[in-house]
Amino acid sequence: MPGDKIPSERELADRLNVGRSSVREALRALELLGIIETKRGEGTFIKDFSENHLVSVLGLFVLEDSKAIEDIFEMSVLIEKDALMKILQSFDKKKLIQLDQDFRKGINNPQELMGKLIHMGGNHLLFRTWLVLADYLKAGSKLQEPPIPIYEELMSALVLNNRNLVLQVYERISKYKNLSL
Repeated sequence: MPGDKIPSERELADRLNVGRSSVREALRALELLGIIETKRGEGTFIKDFSENHLVSVLGLFVLEDSKAIEDIFEMSVLIEKDALMKILQSFDKKKLIQLDQDFRKGINNPQELMGKLIHMGGNHLLFRTWLVLADYLKAGSKLQEPPIPIYEELMSALVLNNRNLVLQVYERISKYKNLSL
């Protein structure tokens, strides 16, 4: 877990039955990737996952395969659509109006809006999964977001609690993104 202290070089070498120099090299590599940090006089600690660039680094290798990019895109679409349906089921007009106003006033970041919508859907695991998938897509593709007005239409459809309109607008969003892959 982030913040946890990891064993010393000596202890890791003993546990893994390898030389200390091998452990030292591995720890340096993990530190360069932003997975751990060493605090002088205190030890080595696991960093917060959200702060490291491991997903970007892995994305460069994993996403060289265009099929992998398509699969990740498809999975993110499923998560986004599921979250939108959950929002409609647990309809909270006040929250949606506030999010719509915030978006129109200045958020104007479609990915941030979608993240807030997925979070609003209430499934924390799907939200965390979507964050990772979004990072992979950002690192490994030329994904382009549709113009802001399409997201404004999506928010209007959500505020109206109009399932068919939400699905129609979201279909346009996903097709636009898919064309940019």
